[in-house]
Amino acid sequence: MQSIEEMLRQHVAENILFSSQGYAYPDDASLLENGIIDSMNVMELVLFLEEKLGIKVEDFEIVPENFDSVSNLAAFARQKQSLFVSS
Repeated sequence: MQSIEEMLRQHVAENILFSSQGYAYPDDASLLENGIIDSMNVMELVLFLEEKLGIKVEDFEIVPENFDSVSNLAAFARQKQSLFVSS
């Protein structure tokens, strides 16, 4: 089973960077500062997280602290999953 980081790297590489070479950045690289994603890509990532991981992303949660790197996205997703499990 793929880790959340692996799923995110693969998704970004294939669907945002359109790269068959994989994701060439460290997990803590800023997706915004490196020009990897824009606002439309953020919405695509929201849909990806909701569909693949079964979490609900609220509008107020769509902030750089949660969406600016693979590491931040994975931590955010894990936090949301743990909230869902404990509810």
